[in-house]
Amino acid sequence: MNKFRAAAIQMPTVEDKMENIKAVRHYLEQIKAHKVDFVVLPEMFCCPYQTEKFPEYAEEEGGSVWKALSAYAKEYNIYLVAGSVPEKDDEGRVYNTCYIFDRQGVQIGKHRKTHLFDIDIKGGQSFKESDTLTAGNSGTVFETEFGRMGVMICFDIRFPEFARMMVNDGARMIFVPAAFNMTTGPAHWELSFRTRALDNQIYMLGCAPARNPAASYISWGHSIFTDPWGRVRGMLDESEGILICEADLDYENEIREQLPLLKARRNDVYRIEK
Repeated sequence: MNKFRAAAIQMPTVEDKMENIKAVRHYLEQIKAHKVDFVVLPEMFCCPYQTEKFPEYAEEEGGSVWKALSAYAKEYNIYLVAGSVPEKDDEGRVYNTCYIFDRQGVQIGKHRKTHLFDIDIKGGQSFKESDTLTAGNSGTVFETEFGRMGVMICFDIRFPEFARMMVNDGARMIFVPAAFNMTTGPAHWELSFRTRALDNQIYMLGCAPARNPAASYISWGHSIFTDPWGRVRGMLDESEGILICEADLDYENEIREQLPLLKARRNDVYRIEK
């Protein structure tokens, strides 16, 4: 099977963790008739995007949020790239984590945000995830009936090596739960997705929270789907909504044959130095 459908759910986040979880079912009901294969949720979809809130909302793997997401994947017969949630390990460290479930609700992957969002933009916004979060230490690729897929979270997209590593590991599409803000969003959101798609001749699907102007961290929104030619195939605005798209892996193969960027790499020349 070389074509599949995916949906990005651009949902608002409320204070009540389990109300957000219940809302996911509402959206899944809305798209049930579209028979999508993959569903991706936003970054920190069940938790306010505030560093001090992450430890408060954090659960261990297998907790109530994990169980609900697993059950949704099975009930709706989807691969669920479950946005991201605060995950607490047995030593009390907190991660920005995306769980991935197959159509039977079995966890088949887990990505911990590897590049933490620590910024201080002059005239813009300051934010320091490392105040409460621990960074992950690996890329994430998971197996599906359509081939291998990759996952990264928000700030991870800014590092070209990270996406290329997933493509080298066989990823045919990269899912990106993300929450760019009102400074970085207008400047770099679309550009980042188009560039990573073009560089790696791959589909990219980014899913952001809907914008809440009253929040302390305001999301840019604009969930986006880009193709292996670097084109935007679909994008929402800042409001609540669902972006449904179709990926054609035969088309991806054609692009890679016609413009053989990946084959033309000079791995004998490149190196990464600290």
